[in-house]
This record gives sequence, C-alpha cells and structure tokens, in this order.
Amino acid sequence: MYGKGTMPKEGFKSITVSDTVYDRYYEIYQKNKQELAMKGVNSFAGYITYMLEQTMQKDKTFAKYAPKLEKVSIDDDRVIVKDNIKNRIAEVTIQRGELYCQLCEEKNCFHVGFVFSLPDVYEILNAKGIRHPK
Repeated sequence: MYGKGTMPKEGFKSITVSDTVYDRYYEIYQKNKQELAMKGVNSFAGYITYMLEQTMQKDKTFAKYAPKLEKVSIDDDRVIVKDNIKNRIAEVTIQRGELYCQLCEEKNCFHVGFVFSLPDVYEILNAKGIRHPK
C-alpha cells in the first residue's frame, strides 16, 4: 500500500532517475527557463516531456526500424547491422564519400537509413561531411 501523496495523479506515471541525471537536467532547465517558457514549457516536468518528445521526433527512423535492425558494431569506416527480418548481417561501409550497403548493394536502402539514425554514427558522418541521400 502506498503512503499518502506518493502516487501520481490519474493519467500520469512516475519514473525514478539518479540524482546526477535529475540535477543535470534541472540545471539545464533553470538556465533556459525564459527561452523554454516562450515555447510553452512552464515547468520542470513539462521540460522533461518536451525533451522526450524532441528525442522521439529525432529517432522516428530509429523507432521505426529498431525492432527489425540492431547495431552490432562500429569500426572506423563501417557499421555492422543485424537485420532481424532477413536474418542476415548487413555491412554498411563508406565508399567514395557515401554510405554503401554491402548486403543490398545500394546507397539508399533502409540499412543505410538506419545507420544514419544512430546518433553516435551520425556525429562521425557529419564530421566527415557525409550526408544522407534524400
């Protein structure tokens, strides 16, 4: 049985994070309070919700393919992806300044899209000037 005041109000859930994580996000929220208020974010809880929504937007591709594709490893110029649909391993490499999928033998398959959606890989590609083909 929960003590009085420990359960969130109806329609809400509680999560537990470490003090370190909480403090880091709270500090960022405090620093950017005015700017956030202009975006309609008026509370710390609202800020966390806003951040989660931003992340989900960024990770739409990731979320779409995540159950189907998994990152296995990242080397200097290749990413190994496990394709759970085909039950195969896809090797995505950099060729002539573009990503190329060895499995599909093309530059714009969904393995390439998945690799671009991985934040750690995207940073490296961005630094090398490699863009996602539209």
